[in-house]
Amino acid sequence: MEKMTRKTPFQKFIQIESLSGILLFGATALAMILANSPLADQFLSIWKYKIGISSTGFDLIKPLILWVNDGLMAIFFFLIGLEIKRELLLGELNTVKKATFPLFAAIGGMLVPVLLFLLLNHNPETSRAWGIPMATDIAFSLAILKLLGNKVPIGLKIFLIAFAIVDDLGAVLVIAIFYSEEIKWALIGVAMILLALLLFLSGKKIYIWSFSLVIGVVIWVLFLKAGIHPTIAGVLMAFTIPIRQKIDINSYVDGLCDVVDNIKDSGNPGSILLSKQQIDEIDNLEDWTEKVQSPLQHLEHKLHHWVAYLIIPVFALSNSGVQLGGGGLDLHLTLSGTIALSLVAGKLIGVALFSWLALKLRVAELPAGTNFGQVIGVALLAGVGFTMSIFVSNLAFPDQPMLLDSSKVGILAGSLFAGLAGYLVLRFTSRKFSS
Repeated sequence: MEKMTRKTPFQKFIQIESLSGILLFGATALAMILANSPLADQFLSIWKYKIGISSTGFDLIKPLILWVNDGLMAIFFFLIGLEIKRELLLGELNTVKKATFPLFAAIGGMLVPVLLFLLLNHNPETSRAWGIPMATDIAFSLAILKLLGNKVPIGLKIFLIAFAIVDDLGAVLVIAIFYSEEIKWALIGVAMILLALLLFLSGKKIYIWSFSLVIGVVIWVLFLKAGIHPTIAGVLMAFTIPIRQKIDINSYVDGLCDVVDNIKDSGNPGSILLSKQQIDEIDNLEDWTEKVQSPLQHLEHKLHHWVAYLIIPVFALSNSGVQLGGGGLDLHLTLSGTIALSLVAGKLIGVALFSWLALKLRVAELPAGTNFGQVIGVALLAGVGFTMSIFVSNLAFPDQPMLLDSSKVGILAGSLFAGLAGYLVLRFTSRKFSS
């Protein structure tokens, strides 16, 4: 019998993100088809349907699309926060040497697209779109890398994920600072007190998931009512989740052995039912297992599937339905072209140039088994900015559907071209250097 090969956590991450990218593509295509079909009115009206709760002195009623963008996407941002915290403390960004190369790439990948957009855009009405080409979509870009199989070295995948996470952090800061409404500081003050309480408990290794969940919902509502986009609450909440276990792995193994021995010794071989002591020992096993798990790692593991296979595809389905018919969109094709060019050329120049600078300054080195041609391929893939770019476009043009649709067309066109070009460059350079 063939022995099953166990996958590392990083390989599982790659697999989840790759399949998520395929679902993302499918949801996007479906939304575009439905929005330009005889069912367009019914499909688009679904996302405008208002639901929520209302009581004396409190009102929270939103269209379904805003529950997706403000609610479900807060979970997505919470997962991003968990990933950023893990990478900063224990992962690919936890030392200067590890972080330098992806950090340089990320800085270039944020600055150059923004500068290029500002240089090309001459319409004050569309100037708020400058943040759209900043971030890289990890799911889509990893799905494209997956098509190349084992020709792509693992170091290149780690590089892509690391600088994409830094990109996400930059996009989160931009959303918090530049795309929030008039801020009600009193509500923010209450939210910060609650966050400080959770951070204090985390420092004391006190973590009760149900308590954190309730406080997290309260903080989300406070951010929403305060005028700061509530998804930022998801990122901040992630930094209150402890990363350390209550017990180490050696203590867990010792406790596990004791539990197994006690279960063996306390049972009746002829009975089909567990004895009371065996039930107590199974409860002890659950306690030991809970204590050895890092709350951050456990949450990240549990949420990853929900985000990859449900939240992101639903976001794509609800936000990608651009109607291409009619003449109104033609008035703002300049915006579409500017965004597409900023994504493709801006990311290519920014990531490649700043990566080259990091190497020339000798503050970083290429990931193992890679060449600079592959870095250029990844720089092109960085132009796939789908999820975060569409999210920012919703914030830039909340009440301007024509500009919003135009920006989405630019995102889709730029991401498609960047994905195809990145795939071709990586296929050529990987084939050339893979032997």
